[in-house]
Amino acid sequence: MKEELLRIMPEFKLIEDTKIQEKTINVWIKAMKKSGWTFDDLHQMPFTLLIERTSVNIIEHTRAVARCSLEIAEVFGREYNEKIRVNRDYLLAGAMLHDVGKLFEYKKVKGKFVKSEEGKLLRHPISGAAFASKHGLPQEVVHIIASHSKEGDGVRNTVEAVIVNHADFVNFEALEI
Repeated sequence: MKEELLRIMPEFKLIEDTKIQEKTINVWIKAMKKSGWTFDDLHQMPFTLLIERTSVNIIEHTRAVARCSLEIAEVFGREYNEKIRVNRDYLLAGAMLHDVGKLFEYKKVKGKFVKSEEGKLLRHPISGAAFASKHGLPQEVVHIIASHSKEGDGVRNTVEAVIVNHADFVNFEALEI
């Protein structure tokens, strides 16, 4: 399972801290197993249920948010030097896990993805953050997951959480047009 996950989402390999990298990969694998999703399902799973008939799946979206987040961090490094410090591993782990809770929030009914019972009770930022915390990710990464969507409005954020939040919304809003 790990090899296939790394093949379809090679951005996991950009996390340099091997412990964080392994935990980030394991959260995806354990979430897939717990929810019963296959890799074929992930290729079909829409990144959002808010855009009817979107052609962008959760894999493509996760990769795009991770790449956008990394680009923003690189620009900060070039332009602001030490004025803004970004923990690249926390940033990447948070970006790769920001929507992992959707594996619990969604279910498939007659070939269509809809909200699961769990998803009606807990949105993906909360379920994803709880799952990542349970599996040993640093609180800084859990914070990114929990605050990447509207749940993070008004919350004091880390720079990594701000970057992932904006990268996620830029991707969502550009695809919503």
